[in-house]
Amino acid sequence: MLRENVADLLFFLAVAREKSFTRAAAQLGVSQSALSHTVRQLEERMGVRLLTRTTRSVNPTPAGERLLKSLTPRFQEIEDELVAVTEYREKPAGTVRLTAMDYAINDIIWPKLAKVLKVYPDIKVEIVTSYGFTDIVAEKFDAGIRMGESVSVGMVASRISPDIAYAVAASPEYIASLGKPNVPQDLTGHKCINLRLPSHGGNYVWEFEKDGQDVRVRVEGQITCTTGPQIKAVALDGYGLCYLPEGMLEAELRAGTLVRVLEDWTPPWTGYHIYYPSRRQPSAAFAIVLAALRHKS
Repeated sequence: MLRENVADLLFFLAVAREKSFTRAAAQLGVSQSALSHTVRQLEERMGVRLLTRTTRSVNPTPAGERLLKSLTPRFQEIEDELVAVTEYREKPAGTVRLTAMDYAINDIIWPKLAKVLKVYPDIKVEIVTSYGFTDIVAEKFDAGIRMGESVSVGMVASRISPDIAYAVAASPEYIASLGKPNVPQDLTGHKCINLRLPSHGGNYVWEFEKDGQDVRVRVEGQITCTTGPQIKAVALDGYGLCYLPEGMLEAELRAGTLVRVLEDWTPPWTGYHIYYPSRRQPSAAFAIVLAALRHKS
């Protein structure tokens, strides 16, 4: 009886989460008819209806909703423990999913992981580029990487980089045409290249600091982008001032294809941190990735 219920409950959870027999069947790798039959048998054994079915939708009943909320964390605990047992394997294995901005991926994360992953060929890493503050639990990421150490409740953070300075720059042609801003407030009279932040529902507000004075400027311009490399390319073409990590502009500033401004208003900020759920038992693969990324001061 218990063995039957465990297997059937997993089928029920898949349908209840997806709210679709079709999607759940594809996820489980079974036929839709077999899945429907299994869930119906479970309802008959329990003597209670768990799902409300119509031609257009499938939704949990109050009893099904209670079962869904009760069982989901319990099965997640079992899955976490099974993953944790892999620590006893001679060679750690598994997939680690990370989300980060492209600059952090290219200049901080990958240079560190490139050395470690050769030692552990059975560890796979999936890195997704995102400029928003991703809900890593809901999106099934093992960790996120963002600037600063402020994280949500239930998360822990660990520094993975030194402090990082941002730079404001533009092409020599732009500077020759419109001149240099001397203070952040001058930016309101300039063309600036905006960064759209998906999780904020708007553009990033440029931030500055000097002698204890914090200044935030909402800039305007002809072009809005969603990634740093796009912004740099637009700046190189003379469409305005950009605001990006100093390291991303290092080669262009050295070559003179971009000219830096407001340098005394852009001191280093707290560097990148990796954040992840504090209560989750880390897998051996994640522990190795975490140790590789941690900043060694």
